[in-house]
Amino acid sequence: MALVEAAHLVKQFEPTAGQPPLRAVDDVSFAIEPGETLGLVGESGCGKSTLGRLLLRLIEPTSGSVRYDGQEVTTLGARALRDTRRKMQIIFQDPFASLDPRMTVAEIVSEPIAIHEHLGPALLMQHAAELMGMVGLDASALGRYPHEFSGGQRQRIGIARALALRPHFIVADEAVSALDVSVAAQIVNLLQRLQKEMGLTYLFISHSMPVVCYLSTRIAVMKAGKIVEIGDTEQITTAPKHEYTKQLLKAVEG
Repeated sequence: MALVEAAHLVKQFEPTAGQPPLRAVDDVSFAIEPGETLGLVGESGCGKSTLGRLLLRLIEPTSGSVRYDGQEVTTLGARALRDTRRKMQIIFQDPFASLDPRMTVAEIVSEPIAIHEHLGPALLMQHAAELMGMVGLDASALGRYPHEFSGGQRQRIGIARALALRPHFIVADEAVSALDVSVAAQIVNLLQRLQKEMGLTYLFISHSMPVVCYLSTRIAVMKAGKIVEIGDTEQITTAPKHEYTKQLLKAVEG
């Protein structure tokens, strides 16, 4: 059984004065199997991030269905949704804007545990230290603030926070696009290692076809709110069917 399923998912934003409604996600259906990485690729503004947020119900869909492990997410009440969110987390694009500058690293990475499990300070600090080790950072950094770190280190902190509740499914929303190429490669390798160690399932959102091809089991190509093609990575890269997919691949080649 699929871990995550979207069926006929639609998100329409209300128009501003003089503008037509914006359908950011337009009748999208797909499934993600346990342990796989589905890469979601397309140009900026095509609806990729909106789709990722719909799966986690960070924003409400206009219509359609999202199921997690067989359970309908769109109709969950507040308490049930909170319980389900323990299993679904997100890594944001901007590793600085997504971290509260007034909180120490210890407070940032342990906050999800503090909210859901109500542990004492000593145990919270222990968990925070373990999370830092998982993402390749030293526990001695727990008392520092986000501005004291590089972009790659801040993204590692964001990943540690996403892992705090031992989720099964993670949406990585342009998680390496704000980083230098060498640092981005380190983060991609970290995500691969964590997936193997923890049995994680990813939706990896990116506008970079090479990164998506490297990391993904399957690829979904999105354009103007619609998924125009989806398939195994090898099939997408060697025998694409949709013209837009061919254009993306051709842009990489030359």
